[in-house]
Amino acid sequence: MVRQQRLQRHPGWPLLLLTASGAALLLACGLALQEMLRPPMAPEPGSRRSPAPPPQAAWVSPLRAQCSSGDSRLRTRLLALQAALPKRIRRLTIDPSNYGQRHRRDVFGNRLDPTPAMVVLHETVYGLNSAINTFTTHHPNDDDQVSYHVLIGEKGQIVQAVDPSKRAFGAGNSAFLGRWVITNPQMMGSVNNFALHLSLETPLDGENSAPSHSGYSSAQYDALAVVLADWMRRFDIPAQHITTHRHVDLGQERADPRSFNWQALQERLALLGVLC
Repeated sequence: MVRQQRLQRHPGWPLLLLTASGAALLLACGLALQEMLRPPMAPEPGSRRSPAPPPQAAWVSPLRAQCSSGDSRLRTRLLALQAALPKRIRRLTIDPSNYGQRHRRDVFGNRLDPTPAMVVLHETVYGLNSAINTFTTHHPNDDDQVSYHVLIGEKGQIVQAVDPSKRAFGAGNSAFLGRWVITNPQMMGSVNNFALHLSLETPLDGENSAPSHSGYSSAQYDALAVVLADWMRRFDIPAQHITTHRHVDLGQERADPRSFNWQALQERLALLGVLC
């Protein structure tokens, strides 16, 4: 959904007195003008431009550059969790209706880069097992299909529901930094094709529609930081591309993750060396 603007050639150009230096200047200006007047590349045969997403509020990341932190005990704990990550992950087999392949072309025939480029943070609202039951249930209707790549339980359990190479159905009508992908002609665009989705188990007092709750546990922030650091390194995702469901949702119906502590995540990611 990109617009391009073509420059119009001015009807006349002033004559220049050519000296040695003037000729060089004219040549340089001519080459620059030629580049400016070059028509935009034609779309591939059979493709057409994808419409741009509607305007949304700018994303200002709460995460900042930081090269060190003084909490040596926390760093030791995180590094141990990082080393044990492959064994700590519980991998689910969920119903095929709730996830898909990452598309390499949109509905307009345009080529897509399916590499994950951002992370969307969510919360489950209900318990971890409730989310797992939802993912393992067959949903024939598009509106009911949902999944995240990873769930993090209140005690720090790490559950992978969808492999990062696949497309989880974590966000509906959504965009990030002016980017979305339309893969279904019956629906608006979404970030799902280039996003990774991670959801935190909501505490018991948050199983409602209140604007806040008691927040997430230290074990959850530990596990969250280790999973994010792994994704950031594997897919070259910058910290500024870690965002929330609240931000990407174009319908402004989502508020998750509520009561999220960005400072807790900041400290942990700094200790893991991915903010420097």
